[in-house]
Amino acid sequence: MSEEKREYSRAALVGIITGGETEESVNTSLDELTRLLETAGGEATIRLTQKLQSPNPATLIGEGKLGELYWLCRDNGVEIAVFDSELSPSQIRNIENVLGDVRVIDRTMLILDIFALHAKTGEGRLQVELAQLRYTAPRLTGHGVEMSRLGGGIGTRGPGESKLESDRRHVRRRITALEAELEAMERTRMTMRASRDRSGVPKVAIVGYTNAGKSTLLNRLTDAGILAEDKLFATLDPTTRKFTLPGGTPILLTDTVGFIRKLPHQLVKAFRSTLEEAVYADILILLADASDPESAEQIAVTEQTLTELGAGGKPMLYVFNKCDRGNANVGRFGVQMPENVVYISAVTGQGIETLVGKLEALVLGGHSRETLIIPNREAGVLNQLYKNAVVEDVEYGNDSITVTAVLDAKVRGQMKKYVQGYAEPQEDDYE
Repeated sequence: MSEEKREYSRAALVGIITGGETEESVNTSLDELTRLLETAGGEATIRLTQKLQSPNPATLIGEGKLGELYWLCRDNGVEIAVFDSELSPSQIRNIENVLGDVRVIDRTMLILDIFALHAKTGEGRLQVELAQLRYTAPRLTGHGVEMSRLGGGIGTRGPGESKLESDRRHVRRRITALEAELEAMERTRMTMRASRDRSGVPKVAIVGYTNAGKSTLLNRLTDAGILAEDKLFATLDPTTRKFTLPGGTPILLTDTVGFIRKLPHQLVKAFRSTLEEAVYADILILLADASDPESAEQIAVTEQTLTELGAGGKPMLYVFNKCDRGNANVGRFGVQMPENVVYISAVTGQGIETLVGKLEALVLGGHSRETLIIPNREAGVLNQLYKNAVVEDVEYGNDSITVTAVLDAKVRGQMKKYVQGYAEPQEDDYE
């Protein structure tokens, strides 16, 4: 929790059971909504669900259930009602007309609030503000008064607060300005990515559900010193650190923003540059919380989100974290999971050596580290190596250049006359 002093809001959580949903799945989603609320500084006082054939277009829930919610809020001093489904501006207005002084927000607005709370870098704050303006601004008219009603509390904080007090034309101008600023930052990020690509150093992204321990793992491996807290969305801004595998191969490790059920489209769009760290990675470490009974579902959500981002199908290492906890489900998955699986505790260090070994095997799959002796008169060969291999070290001598590089089977065959102790490859090395 941030050190800043904030008031806690008593809240009512509201969910609906429709279509193919089950009461169990909705309650699981509400459990997660409770944790989101706690992260934002609130307290879940009431939980209300209703089974419907389809959502009520005017108020999401039925008229009778809305009346029940009114009395529950009144009797329990509830200040805010958080709906687990997305609400339209008219639905917010209609619900608030019944609930009176109780503020009404939906799941997306709550997540935006948490993002506003945790964004640290300039780019992160701009991304949050853009997402808030795109999603929240039209819904704020649902409060029944002007935007200037905004004050403190859940669902209203963030870098966009003062901006939202302006009229709609100003909001549109602000959105345009933010998009331009973020596009400029994205060009800078693309330049950095291009530089990394030219270096040939393998890129590994740590992905997974929020609060799986991604930042803790990066800190364990690289002493990155980044914030690692037991809360949802503690990390929003990507952090990249260099890590050297036991055999000497350097890689770039990136901690990414966590995924969650019903990840809002506005966040995916606004945080595109952050989420795309997974798209540009060569290998993914999919981190899951082994102590969470919802691990399997969380893995499925992560895999689905990766596919939607265009990062599906990459080489992946499945890592189950928090195995030091007594309720860790280390045996739950068995043969259902791929072969690249390892169980660890990023806090205690348990299983880290195994993780690093499996990661190295994945990075070097089909590759080998070789020492090449290139005569000075054939120095052009070094340029070919920079293009087609990972060059780790170069030493210039009086008669020759000594190069340490990671080569695949094809390049190893092409460079065989320069490779020390080269053995003729088998035909299947080229398949």
